[in-house]
Amino acid sequence: MPNDYLIGTGIYDVTGPAAELGMMGMASIDQKTEGIHSRLFARAFIVHDQSSGKRVVIISADIWSCTLAIKVEVVKRLRSIYGNDLYTIENVLLSGTHTHSGPGGYSHYALYNLSILGFDKQNFECIVNGMVQAIKKAHENLAPGKIFINRGDVEDCGNNRSPIAYDQNPASEKAKYGANTDKEMLLIKFVKIDGTEIGCINWYAIHPTNRGNKNKLITGDNKGYASYLFEKEKGTNIQNKETFIAAFANSNCGDISGNVKYGIPDLVHDFERMKEYGEKQFSKAKELYSSASNHLTGSVDYRHTHIDFSKIQIEGTNNRTDPAALGASMFAGSTEDSKSEFGIIEGIKATITGDYPAGQKNIILEAINLLSGLLTGFKVPGILEDEMKNGHKPKPIILAQGLAEPFPLSPEILPLQILRIGNLVLLGTPFELTTMAGRRLRETTLNILKSSGVDSVALATYANAYAGYVTTKEEYDIQHYEGASTHFGPYTLMALQQEFGKLAIAMKDGKSVPAGPEPKDLSKEQTNLQTGVLTDTQPWPWIPFGTPQTDVDSFYKAGSTVKVIFWGAHPKNNLRTQGTFLEVQMKVGDKWITIFNDNDSCTIYEWKRDFIANSKITVTWNIPADTKQGEYRICHFGDYRDVSGNIKPYTGISGTFKIGESAAVNEISFKNSSGKQVELWFYHPNDWLRWSAYSHHILKKDENYVWKLPSGWGKAQVRFTGPGKWKTVSGGESIIINLNGEIKNLDS
Repeated sequence: MPNDYLIGTGIYDVTGPAAELGMMGMASIDQKTEGIHSRLFARAFIVHDQSSGKRVVIISADIWSCTLAIKVEVVKRLRSIYGNDLYTIENVLLSGTHTHSGPGGYSHYALYNLSILGFDKQNFECIVNGMVQAIKKAHENLAPGKIFINRGDVEDCGNNRSPIAYDQNPASEKAKYGANTDKEMLLIKFVKIDGTEIGCINWYAIHPTNRGNKNKLITGDNKGYASYLFEKEKGTNIQNKETFIAAFANSNCGDISGNVKYGIPDLVHDFERMKEYGEKQFSKAKELYSSASNHLTGSVDYRHTHIDFSKIQIEGTNNRTDPAALGASMFAGSTEDSKSEFGIIEGIKATITGDYPAGQKNIILEAINLLSGLLTGFKVPGILEDEMKNGHKPKPIILAQGLAEPFPLSPEILPLQILRIGNLVLLGTPFELTTMAGRRLRETTLNILKSSGVDSVALATYANAYAGYVTTKEEYDIQHYEGASTHFGPYTLMALQQEFGKLAIAMKDGKSVPAGPEPKDLSKEQTNLQTGVLTDTQPWPWIPFGTPQTDVDSFYKAGSTVKVIFWGAHPKNNLRTQGTFLEVQMKVGDKWITIFNDNDSCTIYEWKRDFIANSKITVTWNIPADTKQGEYRICHFGDYRDVSGNIKPYTGISGTFKIGESAAVNEISFKNSSGKQVELWFYHPNDWLRWSAYSHHILKKDENYVWKLPSGWGKAQVRFTGPGKWKTVSGGESIIINLNGEIKNLDS
């Protein structure tokens, strides 16, 4: 029989600043946020074993990775709410999906804040608060329930981006597996005793990099899109106390990408390719969810420790890890996902002396000079001891960030964590593991724990901290991007297997493990070179915030695109957490009903600076093909900062428009029955002072006249000279001027 578990789930918004904050993952200084294509969420799962009293927390968040700073602060706040013993550093696992299209600046280590231009307190607070709130919801929703497990292969969903490195692994080892990627998705399903389905989480290995390093819109990429599809189908409402959640967590995706199939993202096809890989993950997850029938059974348990990865001795050998360093090919980037900004190639190995190869030396030195210029206040050794060079061979060290002073530029004391839920074990690792590295780590752990009833091991990567890649020794020696980005040298995987093995043995034997060395507290060592929001201004004093600069047309067909530009303000003033910067509304009776917001894949919210402190907000709605005929409008919500620093909300509303079959609603028809000549003067609908007419027409006696609205207007201000009246007229209307000069709609 299944164990007597209490289960609970929760979801909360972690969408950071949507303008002028560097994105994490591609390390491109030019890639700063300029809007939202989908919101980012933290999804929390709590499992409590009523027999032992132990519980575990799992979070998968739509962020690049958890960091040490995030983990420490989340646990600190949980302890302030629930006391010191309920939610701790040992039983809380915080992981990121590894989207490369989310705002950064939330690490306390300078290497990860370089391209962001420092630590960003606002984004850090957004992520921490979102994770805490998601856990609080899950805690409040705890109730008896069952957990089901299922697994299956996802076909044609990512390729190995470094097959040359993978092929260096032993032939006998490769022969055990059917492919050079792990195709298996492992899913667990949460159902309360009363039958309420409250969520699922799965682990599948693929890089969420379909949107590329030219994209500037916040999005969860393929994994975020998969969550969106699942939750949309289940009617998820993040405002509810309890709602269904679907987390698509990552696994050993270090050498797996969806871009191998198509090439480097080009900003043209990226969204469709993201959808393709998101839909494949969603379809498999839905299938596994629907057919899941095997229960997780057994106790809940956990082990956690901190390890100094800069000096792990591999037991029984003379091999060890070394202080963190990056190789030359790290600056090539993943060449399948982006193009190197330095002109460096993959596969650069050190010479016999450990120096840079001659053909790439000048380019590498230029990259070092650029880094040195950015690392203000740090001293990084340029001349390395032979011991350090030999420890990382054949990596030609381009940056020895582990030797930086006054403290390392990336973490060396790292958390390792095992969570057990019955026959399933999760390995919380702060690394990016390649396919074969992940297989070896899973096998090591399973061999130890299978005799105690464990038959499934999932790799929860990007968890609790981040410290680069881990490859096999054979892959490392080829020095592709992944090997050059393995911080602690060629024996990192062996060290990881060794230390996780110790945790697994302790769990098997029911013994505790040492806490390990305390990570450095760098919270007071942070700098920020980013620009803040001083004030927001209007283009003219008489134009309120939220005024459409370019309004909608009067008519659209389903499948076409609506676009409206508002005079707005900077989104850093209010992140609109758990809210939205836009709504698409449909008129039902005499009420306007919201049908889409800024989390929906058919909408886009974009910000652009105009002049010095003006902002233009573009809202795009790609009308779904199945949209009903009717009347619609676009709303924009924002907040502006005045010269005194006060932040005030505003709302912008577009003109109304119709969705239907006929394009005639782009026109206004006039019939003159007044018995005399009438002059028509046409003005922009938002020309507040009516300075000048856009066009003019003399409407003769008994004349019928059709005027076509300019694109983006939707309606017009019309002055009728003769009757001497003004009227706002929308596209599709038919106007008649009667004998007494009365101006009426023909259909009224």
